[in-house]
Amino acid sequence: MKYSFLTIIAVFFMSCSDNNSDEQVDYTTQNETEIKAYIAENKLDAKRTDTGLYYVINEQGTGKQATAISNVTVSYKGYFLDKKGFSQSTDAGITVNLQSMIKGWTEGIPFFKEGGSGILLVPAHLAYGSGDISKNIPAGAVLIYEIKLTAVVDNSTANDAEIVKYIADNQLNAVKTNSGLYYVIDNQGTGKQPISTSNVIVAYKGYFTNKSVFDQSTTLGISIGLQDVIKGWTEGIPYFKEGGSGKLLVPSSLGYGDYAYNGIPGGSVLIFDINLISVN
Repeated sequence: MKYSFLTIIAVFFMSCSDNNSDEQVDYTTQNETEIKAYIAENKLDAKRTDTGLYYVINEQGTGKQATAISNVTVSYKGYFLDKKGFSQSTDAGITVNLQSMIKGWTEGIPFFKEGGSGILLVPAHLAYGSGDISKNIPAGAVLIYEIKLTAVVDNSTANDAEIVKYIADNQLNAVKTNSGLYYVIDNQGTGKQPISTSNVIVAYKGYFTNKSVFDQSTTLGISIGLQDVIKGWTEGIPYFKEGGSGKLLVPSSLGYGDYAYNGIPGGSVLIFDINLISVN
């Protein structure tokens, strides 16, 4: 697999049904007028963000607060300005990653904590733009969602338990850092020691805790800048010197997070056998 596989994801993903990139008509002014009229008519205490999203907090919630990349469980009812419904979850809600949703959800859900509820009033440019036939959403439609944030799914505890079990099962002498990274030094190495901004040549094999390999370099390694890779590498590689080898056991928070990426399921623990060939 190429070097880009390890690089940090630099863009937020949108729903495959989001047609904003194809939008030919600018509905922003029209939507703003429509949303303001709806708010006035229904006497809502709504706040506006810089993007044009409006939201109403009926209940803030008291649990964890979502972020734009969180896995969340949300129950919702979606309808148009005329209150005609187009989508509704069960009471149990749906579990989704906010990176994969329309921008109105990616931005709006993080205003709530677990147990929170309220309304998102989403203009077309933060939703489906020129429309989505499969969802019966017309071009330029403002979407309104009544939402309740049931849970913010945190993988950190589960990831740590998974890593600890792997270490025990394989009798590894691993060290845990404050970030949650674990590393094993088989050979410290005797050459230069990199820092988090170094360019290095590293040979590696990446696999899951079930030992299924997802990526592997040649024995010649790859040349990378440690500022341009997942956090587990940025932190972990500098524990070795040139000629050093060992393992990095990387929780999802230091890997690819909660979003499925390039064959790696969201929330995955990643293990890397690494050999630090040189520090450039």
